[in-house]
Amino acid sequence: MSIKLEDYAELLEDLSPHTRDALDAAWHEATKVFSPRGLDNYLKGVSAIRGLGRGDSLVETWIEQAPQVAKEVGEDVVADLATASLMLASKTSGAVIELLLATAPIAANRLGDAELFLKYLQFINTLIAQAPRGVRPMLDKLEVLFQQLTLGGLRRWALWGAHAHRTNYEEQIRYFSLESKESLAMLQKERKGTLLVDVQRRINMYLRALWARDFFMRPTSGDFEAREGYRPYIEDYLLHLPDAFDDLVIEGQAPVSGLELYRATAAHCAAHIVETKQPISAEALNPLQMAVISVIEDARVETLSIRRFPGLKQMWSRLHSATPEMNATAGDFFNRLARALLDERYQDSDAWINEGRALFAAAQDRLDSNQTSWEIGVQLAHSLTQKKIPFSARTDLLSAPYRDDNRYFWEFEEFDFNKAAGAGYDSVKQVRKYVSVMEMANEIDVETAGDDAEEIWVLATELYPYEDMGKSYNEMEGREPVSEPFHYSEWDYQIQLERPAWATVQEKRAKSGDLQVIDDITAKYKREIHRMKFLLDAMQPQGVQRIRKLEDGDEIDINAAIASFIDIRLGNQPDPRIMMRSIRKTRDFSILVLLDLSESTNETVQDQEYSVLDLTRQACVLLADAISKVGDPFAIHGFCSDGRHDVEYTRFKDFDQHWDETPKAKLAGMTGQLSTRMGAAIRHAGHHLKLQRSAKKLLIVITDGEPADIDVRDPQYLRYDTKKAVEEVARDGVTTYCMSLDPRADNYVSRIFGQKNYMVVDHVQRLPEKLPLLYAGLTR
Repeated sequence: MSIKLEDYAELLEDLSPHTRDALDAAWHEATKVFSPRGLDNYLKGVSAIRGLGRGDSLVETWIEQAPQVAKEVGEDVVADLATASLMLASKTSGAVIELLLATAPIAANRLGDAELFLKYLQFINTLIAQAPRGVRPMLDKLEVLFQQLTLGGLRRWALWGAHAHRTNYEEQIRYFSLESKESLAMLQKERKGTLLVDVQRRINMYLRALWARDFFMRPTSGDFEAREGYRPYIEDYLLHLPDAFDDLVIEGQAPVSGLELYRATAAHCAAHIVETKQPISAEALNPLQMAVISVIEDARVETLSIRRFPGLKQMWSRLHSATPEMNATAGDFFNRLARALLDERYQDSDAWINEGRALFAAAQDRLDSNQTSWEIGVQLAHSLTQKKIPFSARTDLLSAPYRDDNRYFWEFEEFDFNKAAGAGYDSVKQVRKYVSVMEMANEIDVETAGDDAEEIWVLATELYPYEDMGKSYNEMEGREPVSEPFHYSEWDYQIQLERPAWATVQEKRAKSGDLQVIDDITAKYKREIHRMKFLLDAMQPQGVQRIRKLEDGDEIDINAAIASFIDIRLGNQPDPRIMMRSIRKTRDFSILVLLDLSESTNETVQDQEYSVLDLTRQACVLLADAISKVGDPFAIHGFCSDGRHDVEYTRFKDFDQHWDETPKAKLAGMTGQLSTRMGAAIRHAGHHLKLQRSAKKLLIVITDGEPADIDVRDPQYLRYDTKKAVEEVARDGVTTYCMSLDPRADNYVSRIFGQKNYMVVDHVQRLPEKLPLLYAGLTR
């Protein structure tokens, strides 16, 4: 699909001739940068910023600079940039907004990551509230500032000036213009030695020269309130490195430059990716054992890499500074062991260190498997307990700055094509090309191409092979296609602001199960189904209904008129209500049932053999039977999450589907896993309900616990976000009702959904009979 400017003539009709000429001139470049969806956002941004009424110059700055931002950090941030500009319109002048847009490509280039760019926009919004006079001079100096500061450093430098000169506007302007001595002093204090954005290209070439393959890096900004960045880590096939490194000074050695630190860090992380073939099981391990195993695993991957590239040994060895005098904590012994396993010249007489050296030396021919790390680590952890040294998993860490946090081999999973493609590995991207039946028949080489195929041919309609396999060619060929990601904001109650495009929802195809499971449910609840028949008959639309005894109506009620004439003849006061009106009784509901499919639903119900998931499935079957008999359009969807970047959303039945074998089989295959990021799921369910034309839209959420996710520690964060999500979908006419299976839900569910919009099912086993009754009550 291609987008042409003529398609948006109505949207762009208010542009001045000069601005339209600017758009025509920039259009060719924009089509190279944006996808069709990105072009749509780009042009809508032109219209929205024009609507601010701040002059043509502001609109033309957007037209010229938005493609440059997309080129640097991706097109997804362009919509957030437009939103940020619109939000600032009520807080500052058009000149400041124009300057923000003009300098946005500089920020995008220096930050080098979409997530960091969004944090930069949040920082600008915060700064305008605290130092409105300082934003313009700071943006004028933005290129100079970003050449010396990380995003965290820029924030600390700016907020210090905002607090120091809160009421002195002249000093505020001098501070942010870099004209005052204290401004330059704070700049020097926050300045970092080497920024990743300046050396990233060289590090990429360095890794490619070593391993003859690409590795993809992302900067991390660390904590805004402290100078220390995050430790390096590996996640989703990306190397996450600190956005800046100071030169490292070790006593008795020449300083190590920031560039050398980046080389050492990137090489160590790449060694983990290359040499880790399978995960290390953490089952039955305590934190001390895991810490020691991590030290051995680091030594294992470094030893294998040094065998191939001996020069790495010298680079890594000089970054270890542990000495035999360090013996106060368990972390001291970990650092001494790490240095001893890497550098044979290091002298240490401690018995535990020598035991580790001996075990590792004896295993030199078994280093291809990380099972060796597990065995040595468990044995050394047992020996370390004899020293009776206190251990803290939070503070007893390796001090070598190039070492990562080792989450990769504890969380490592089999190669995930979708995550790898998202990380940028072009070799695993797969194109699905639509062809005709004749092209498929004449040209196809392999009927069932493997997951590694670069191009998969699919048909616009399903075609089944001669063999009765139950699967079409489209289903058999290639890996399962992934939907376009849906990005939703999240509400941060601590700063009282939305985090734009913070959560990513991905729709996954539901897997089919055994239809016999559904038939067994129908047989088990036969009595309840029969009892519901009378209730459902009462809910059926009744056609035309006459409302009598009205003073003002559409036609005369003959019976009432005759009765009034009789009263007149008898000398009585007649009843004036002799009219009636005919009303067509119709139901106009759309219902979406949203199921919490987190790992906790696999737990068995107390004193029963079945799980919460089984009960949820049974309740959905009964509810679907009830709604299908009434005739209301309905859908059944489910969700779970693995952090904010992966909210999995499954559609078991859509509004336009019949309640037949296909959705029943999908419900039979329903499984529970991962966590419960409820706010993003509710926003996405609201998106599907918003597409329905019904007058009344109802969202029923069934959950067995409160909102939670692996990357959120504050229990209040997702509760407030879910409450915000409920309010957002309510603005689109969606009524949200929660049926909670958590006996402790009274403590929080009323604050999220409202006093009258929830039900706590104390006896979980009664869910199948209560859910259809709830539907009947909500749609009367």
